[in-house]
Amino acid sequence: MASGKDSDRTLGYMTRKDTEVKLPRPTRVKNKTPAPVQITAEQILREARERQEAEIRPPKQKITDSTELSDYRLRRRKEFEDKIRRARWNIQVWMKYAQWEESQKDYARARSVWERAIEGDYRNHTLWLKYAEFEMKNKFVNSARNVWDRAVTLLPRVDQLWYKYIHMEEILGNIAGARQIFERWMQWSPDQQGWLSFIKFELRYNEIERARSIYERFVLCHPKVSAYIRFAKFEMKGGEVARARNVYERATKKLADDEEAETLFVAFAEFEERCKEPERARFIYKFALDHIPKGRAEDLYKKFVAFEKQYGDKEGIEDAIVGKRRFQYEDEVRKNPLNYDSWFDYVRLEETVGNKDRIREIYERAIANIPPAEEKRYWQRYIYLWINYALYEEIETEDVERTRDVYRECLKLIPHSKFSFAKIWLLAAQFEIRQLNLASARQILGNAIGKAPKDKIFKKYIEIELQLGNIDRCRKLYERYLEWSPENCYAWSKYAELEKSLAETERARAIFELAISQPALDMPELLWKAYIDFEIAEGELERTRALYERLLDRTKHYKVWVSFAKFEASAAEQEEDEEEEEEDQEETDAIERKKECIRRARAIFERANSYYKDSAAELKEERATLLEDWLNMEANFGSLGDVSVVQSKLPKKLKKRKPITREDGSTEYEEYIDYLYPEESQTTNLKILEAAYKWKKQKLATSEEDYD
Repeated sequence: MASGKDSDRTLGYMTRKDTEVKLPRPTRVKNKTPAPVQITAEQILREARERQEAEIRPPKQKITDSTELSDYRLRRRKEFEDKIRRARWNIQVWMKYAQWEESQKDYARARSVWERAIEGDYRNHTLWLKYAEFEMKNKFVNSARNVWDRAVTLLPRVDQLWYKYIHMEEILGNIAGARQIFERWMQWSPDQQGWLSFIKFELRYNEIERARSIYERFVLCHPKVSAYIRFAKFEMKGGEVARARNVYERATKKLADDEEAETLFVAFAEFEERCKEPERARFIYKFALDHIPKGRAEDLYKKFVAFEKQYGDKEGIEDAIVGKRRFQYEDEVRKNPLNYDSWFDYVRLEETVGNKDRIREIYERAIANIPPAEEKRYWQRYIYLWINYALYEEIETEDVERTRDVYRECLKLIPHSKFSFAKIWLLAAQFEIRQLNLASARQILGNAIGKAPKDKIFKKYIEIELQLGNIDRCRKLYERYLEWSPENCYAWSKYAELEKSLAETERARAIFELAISQPALDMPELLWKAYIDFEIAEGELERTRALYERLLDRTKHYKVWVSFAKFEASAAEQEEDEEEEEEDQEETDAIERKKECIRRARAIFERANSYYKDSAAELKEERATLLEDWLNMEANFGSLGDVSVVQSKLPKKLKKRKPITREDGSTEYEEYIDYLYPEESQTTNLKILEAAYKWKKQKLATSEEDYD
């Protein structure tokens, strides 16, 4: 037993250790892998709801005489009193108690309960509201007035009590009493909504003078912009223009330095504008712009510009717009001179004004802000300042020498050893061409190829020379292009296409041969296709076959096989095109040629199938695609085709699953399509027979040993 020294009287003579709550020791979970059957929260809740027992409700009691009613009331009152004794602070208990007494038509007891509740917590305005509603609902008007009067006396800052009190008096038709309550409320200087409610009350009963006097007290109590604007609108609505102007003038004198002064001046100017006084409105706008800081005058300035557009002349409008925006842009470029977007906007603004000297000054200031690092991403926006400057000098001012100087200075400034811009070189060359100075344009493009060769520069230079008809220059440029980028298949194809357009077949063929002999190419498939199409267009079928064979030596892609077979199948049509002028050509010869082409195409498909079967057995999907193309081709041949040749080689599609290990170590299975070819199924059958024979042999040997 604990000693008296350790025990505490406040804890019922128990020690502190006895009163400590001992929590169960948490069990350690050893196996943290997810369970094979997962249970959702929804399933747990549904199961708990299904197993929940039905709620036990007390039986309904029927009261037959006054004695039982008295007992019931006594019992219920005792329950309520016990609840109040346990939780006196709980307002809901008090309210339920009072409502029960009200339901028993015992209004004196109900009133007593409300009084006891208010005595316990008179600061709770909900109790007062419910108490007053009880009195009003049961038509105890004087008692309700008494409750409201006590409530607003004790809690004058709760607006809801005042609103309810006034609403009750107004419903009862006691207008004078409601006005008196408003006056009592206004002595406490409520917020703006309270004053506005008082004004609306007077206006409902057409008391204009009373409403005006309340507005006067309102602006004295709340000297804010919104209060004065409401007062002025009230006077304007009543047609009192002089009074409304007087209100605005008083407001401007008192609130000229207020944070919301912008709204006041805008409202005052719009008022004068509605009164057909544009000069007064202009004076107000100018006075406001002189006195309000620039950062807070955005809306005011927009309104002023709109006003000038409506009532002012052209010069006044432009000055109003440009002056403010110029000030904003100067502030932006001063804070961050490397923000080139701000410079673009600033230049565009000055271009709308049309002052050439000022535009040039802005351009010079803008291009003086060179990017801090020699990295192309920092220069991409900056370089457009130079481009816009040069285009402005050429198009707007038509100053050729100044435009040439701009391009020259820009090209000097760019660090071509690290990066360059093809656009600048091309724009400078095109400018010289427009000035009919072809030598300077060639010099610029030649410098571009020497200092910073790019695809765009080569393409544009070749295009210019081709338009001028300088074929030798085009050839030299293509040679320089291919020296700089020998892996560029586009350049090889275009060079060969040029020679083909000039009917230089041997040159074009030599270029193609040189191209496909390069050790590295960026898009070799396009180059080979262009070479093959070239030979087909020339009608060189044997050369085309040789090209396909050389291509198959480099790659065994199934698309190459299919393309080769399709070429062989269409070779007969090409021969017919060549010989369609010969009238003595017989139909039988055409059929024989067609059969020969089909035989050649079929032989290529056979070779391809043999290659995939023997040398690339793992490429099952490519082989299946090849066989499908072969089957389609045989079907397209019509009566000359033989679909059965391919159908015997077609594989069976099998759905299989393979295990995949995740990062967390778990394993999942993924479905994929596998192909089973006829020769593989025969091998599988042989393996099954071999295994069965071996099993039978072992069984016979075991039975002989048992017999011995």
